[in-house]
Amino acid sequence: MGDDVAHLLIVEDNDLVTGALRVVFESAGYRVSTAASLAEARVFAAHDPATLVLLDLTLPDGDGLEVVDAFRGAGSRAIVALTGRDDDDTRRRCLDAGCVDVLLKPVPVKELLRRAAGWIAPTV
Repeated sequence: MGDDVAHLLIVEDNDLVTGALRVVFESAGYRVSTAASLAEARVFAAHDPATLVLLDLTLPDGDGLEVVDAFRGAGSRAIVALTGRDDDDTRRRCLDAGCVDVLLKPVPVKELLRRAAGWIAPTV
């Protein structure tokens, strides 16, 4: 795929969620990579940073927010937290860490695709 294809990294340890998101975003023309842990996500940040990162907060080796700085430093345009926690403290913690948005799982597919286009759109 060409360099103009947006790279999406899904950081999620649930294979069903990862698989479904992969199908949706690949069908929409994204290059999709997946990581099931903080360790795997750090490898992508260092060697193949994504334009957009969909980040689960609860991973087997720690809090997903631990990798936000690595992706921001690598030039990722947007990091979006995906969580099952619907509370103001979680939202505030994610935004304070540098996420551009916080979405409650499960996120409707059409809404997620629409928002993704906005998150990665070049700023003028």
